[in-house]
Amino acid sequence: MPAQKIETGHNDVVHDVSMDYYGKRVATASSDATVKINGVSNNSASQHLATLSGHRGPVWQVSWAHPKFGSILASCSYDGKVIVWKEGNQNEWSQFHVFEHKSSVNSIEWAPHELGLSLACGSSDGNITVYTAQSDGGWETTKIDQAHPVGVTSVSWAPSMGPGALVGSGMLDPVHKLASGGCDNTVKVWKLYNGNWKMDCFPALQKHSDWVRDVAWAPNLGLPKSTIASASQDGTVVIWTVAKEGDQWEGRIMKDFKMPVWRVSWSLTGNLLAVAAGDNSITLWNEAVGGEWQEVTTVDR
Repeated sequence: MPAQKIETGHNDVVHDVSMDYYGKRVATASSDATVKINGVSNNSASQHLATLSGHRGPVWQVSWAHPKFGSILASCSYDGKVIVWKEGNQNEWSQFHVFEHKSSVNSIEWAPHELGLSLACGSSDGNITVYTAQSDGGWETTKIDQAHPVGVTSVSWAPSMGPGALVGSGMLDPVHKLASGGCDNTVKVWKLYNGNWKMDCFPALQKHSDWVRDVAWAPNLGLPKSTIASASQDGTVVIWTVAKEGDQWEGRIMKDFKMPVWRVSWSLTGNLLAVAAGDNSITLWNEAVGGEWQEVTTVDR
């Protein structure tokens, strides 16, 4: 598919872009306090489908829920709100639920669908909150208090199957794990035990010397290890791996970009890592034999 330029229609900075499950629609979050949805197709220009207005400050991130739950999108903002939007009639969106926080909510991500309709939110108040939809229409709330006391910048769910699990084996309970990054320069891993979130890495993962801007847990597809990428204000991307439950995570600096790195994102198979850096470049990387990472290509912009 050739590169396609999307005229988002925003009149301020775009902070996040998220493609729906089928790759047909793109949601964008902007400092203009709106979320916009555009349709994309192989053979034509993008078309504006909807503008979602409800925030009173910059919108930092958007996240699509799995389509098994319907057409649902979440957004988070500097205004402290997380809004869950639901599409009724085609391209008609309404606020399904609003969660209020005391400070900016910087990062949101829906859990793997096997865990239910569950949304993790990282906030400047230092807390991570997980909201899970209940069959009676309510939402259960679990919280990680002071996950990163000076502020949470990013959250990312682990795959629902642990390393080495075969797809469709159906024998294992799904895994409830999260990675988070914060203004304390650390990456942390969390696991749900008996309804409570506990830290699952000791000590916190430390290789960055400035704010962690983004964390991304890689799909494992039966691979024998877990992998997390972290991007930092310090210019580095670190690849963290652990072979099995209970082992220590090991971190290797993939590259020092010599400028802030804003976002990291894995391909669906987990073998390609996209990196967005402060010079407006997007580069793609993969792991070569021997564990070294190599740049595959630069994405034309």
